Amino acid sequence: MPAPAYATRSERFAYWFLRAFVALVLLFLIAPILAIMPLSFNSESFFSYPMPGYSLRWYQDFLGNERWQSALRLSVLLAVLTTILATTLGTMAALGLSRSRLPGKAAIMAVLISPMVVPAIISAIAMFFFYSKVGLTGTLPGLVLAHTALATPFVVITVTATLTSFDWNLMRAGLSLGAAPFTVFRRVVFPLIMPGMISGALFAFVTSFDEVIVVIFIAGPEQRTLPRQMFSGIREQISPTITAAATTLILFSTLMLITLELLRRRAERTRLAAVQTH
Repeated sequence: MPAPAYATRSERFAYWFLRAFVALVLLFLIAPILAIMPLSFNSESFFSYPMPGYSLRWYQDFLGNERWQSALRLSVLLAVLTTILATTLGTMAALGLSRSRLPGKAAIMAVLISPMVVPAIISAIAMFFFYSKVGLTGTLPGLVLAHTALATPFVVITVTATLTSFDWNLMRAGLSLGAAPFTVFRRVVFPLIMPGMISGALFAFVTSFDEVIVVIFIAGPEQRTLPRQMFSGIREQISPTITAAATTLILFSTLMLITLELLRRRAERTRLAAVQTH
């Protein structure tokens, strides 16, 4: 987008300087990613530039090695279970917090989103000591509950943001016409907050799929998620297979971000349509 035609010379300079600065910051942030991705196609078993050749051998190892596939399956299973539980709990919490007369609303919200503020290492240590006493360390339910605690705040925030533009008169109208509360929620509330729920669910999935610190503390020796497998590979034996796994995660995260942007635009169009209707 070019600078406005009526802008002065100094304004044009500031306009292009700001954009150049932002471009440099973005390049600085994504440079490590751009450096790692080509190495996943290296034909040799060491990291070097320029690469002596190109090969898909590391992707074949990633897709064919049982250790990597076992870690991938566990990560997917854990992320799916976490997403279901976090989306359910987060949506219920957001609906409750959306009521203006709820006492202690700010305090409850602060507690719910605290896992986003507290450093992950602190949460991991606290979960380890608590789970050790109740016997949840080294179990799949323990991992699901731990990841749910970390992922639920994202659902609460996204659904709460969606509810800020929700017209509660629609729900009251449905109830006044004799519909049951569950029917009103299913036919009126749910379709309108669904973009926020899907966005929160995607955030929850990515949070669980990429989490490694809590897994290191509370998972058992055989419970290796994909991030933990990558972390162990860096410590034990550096293999270019790690770069293939990292590239796969990067592409997956990029796909999630594109989906979130599409959902955001859809939610914005829905909100504008609702405003125009009124």
